[in-house]
Amino acid sequence: MIALLTLPLNQTWNLETFFPGGSDSPAFAAHLKKLQESIASFQEQVRRKASPQSVEDTSSLAQLIELLQHNVMHIHEADSFVGCLQADNQKDKKAPVLSGQVKSLYAEHLSSLTHFDQILTGVPDQVWAAVLQQEPFQAIAFSLDERRALAKEKLPPEQEALINDLAVDGYHGWSDLYNSTVGQFSMAVEVDGKQVELSAGQAFNKLHTENREERLDLFDKWEQAWTDKEEYCAEALNHLAGFRLQVYKARGWKSIHKEPLAINRMEEKTLNVMWDVIDRNKGLFVEYLNRKAKLLGVDKLAWVDVDAPLGDSSKKISYDEGASLIIDQFKRFSPKLAAFSEEAFEKRWIEAEDRPGKRPGGFCTSFPLAGETRIFMTYGGTLNNVSTLAHELGHGYHQHVMTDMPALAQEYAMNVAETASTFAEMIVADAVVKSASTDEERIVLLEDKIQRAIAFFMNIHARFIFETNFYAERSQGLVSVERLNELMVDAQKLAYKDALSSYHPHFWAAKLHFYATDVPFYNFPYTFGYMFSAGIYARAVQEGATFEDKYISLLRDTGSMNVEELAQKHLGVDLTEPDFWQSAVDMAAQDVKQFMELTESKVRV
Repeated sequence: MIALLTLPLNQTWNLETFFPGGSDSPAFAAHLKKLQESIASFQEQVRRKASPQSVEDTSSLAQLIELLQHNVMHIHEADSFVGCLQADNQKDKKAPVLSGQVKSLYAEHLSSLTHFDQILTGVPDQVWAAVLQQEPFQAIAFSLDERRALAKEKLPPEQEALINDLAVDGYHGWSDLYNSTVGQFSMAVEVDGKQVELSAGQAFNKLHTENREERLDLFDKWEQAWTDKEEYCAEALNHLAGFRLQVYKARGWKSIHKEPLAINRMEEKTLNVMWDVIDRNKGLFVEYLNRKAKLLGVDKLAWVDVDAPLGDSSKKISYDEGASLIIDQFKRFSPKLAAFSEEAFEKRWIEAEDRPGKRPGGFCTSFPLAGETRIFMTYGGTLNNVSTLAHELGHGYHQHVMTDMPALAQEYAMNVAETASTFAEMIVADAVVKSASTDEERIVLLEDKIQRAIAFFMNIHARFIFETNFYAERSQGLVSVERLNELMVDAQKLAYKDALSSYHPHFWAAKLHFYATDVPFYNFPYTFGYMFSAGIYARAVQEGATFEDKYISLLRDTGSMNVEELAQKHLGVDLTEPDFWQSAVDMAAQDVKQFMELTESKVRV
């Protein structure tokens, strides 16, 4: 299969297949116009439709749902396109304008859904139960029932519609301000004797250099660059959070975790048990951090040392080599996953070029009308970049296997989305470690793999602790820059068991996830995905090639049940009990124990 790749691969994506002309695309303008008309039609219909009072009286509801799913698909297509334009070139002044138009249309769509939800809540319970047993409702029964239940906990339709309208220039507006601030980020570094201005994405990649003095110097510049932007970031974060808190207050929601848990279809008990198990097992991972410090010749790791490479992991892996490596390892588990990934590389579904002007981070977004996905990242040639690429391809494959399903059945939560992506990472990381020919090589590869466990168990935990504490203080008033820094460092010390010599005070400013408005608490789902995928990976290793179709079945169910039901059906485990989570931690602990054994002789006095 690898031989079918045409090398060298193009590292820029092709967006012309969707709407030719980029931000000046006439086809995209026409798409928005038709979408606006379709949303207006839906708005008109939901305002004059009554709730069915019998099973026989559901034809109008079926028509509404058909139009709703049409709008969902077209909004998603538009949002994905403008998101790609903004990430690809942050100097494109027209892209944010288009993004604003899409957000306005989305707000109109959400406002119309408040009236649609009113229709659902008006159906008598007995009739509702019978309706969900019939098509076209049965295929999307979970989503409809979920909407109906949540609608009962919200404000009256007119008030919810007003919130959605105000969110465009309020809630989402503050997120846009942050994105504009990041777009102006610039960090001067010396490359081959010349001063070069780096974007946020490029600068972040530079922080992982093998040379510690250079790493520390770059991190100082990184912190200073965010210090220069701190007031803008703090303004955005405070007001974004304030808007969210006021909405929760109006709805009578007392817990800041209520909405993210509902969005992730996850019980609070599951979240608490997961963090409790992780926290109880951190001792071994602290030992790993201390061992790495010794290997680097320091008493304690600094923040910027945690992800630092050991040995030859700093060598460059070309994009073509990374692509071949990923496809080769995917093929060992799933020929279908490998075939999808090969198509993504060949058809230029991936934007990986290392150049100025791109936003930081990586993402995968789907184009449901075209039946394609697009992946964004900045590929710098590190093993971590290869992992990110595998991660995003996992996201893409998840969407790929659901393309033929109804739109509402495709709406899976972030935590299970992270399951597919993290599972893809595990396939590559585990195979690479096993293929090591020497102990030295195995140490380097194990260490890179363990870094991901540290990220999910400690870095993500710090984000969760920070955000929980920040919202508690924000409910009492604005939180200053100085206090944000303190909250961030306190959370990092707690999550890392104070195992580091220095921390990252401005992490709250540098991490765009804190400013996301589509999914609040954009942190714990990553750890859930990592842990859940560990259980899936263990099952895949045990069952071999026969597991591929079972895996696809699991992915196709992710939009149709909560995570507890999903785990029970496909893995036979109870997520509200610690056993599953402990077994997932144990898998990561095995890597740490092997690392400790292999490196013991290297630190003896």
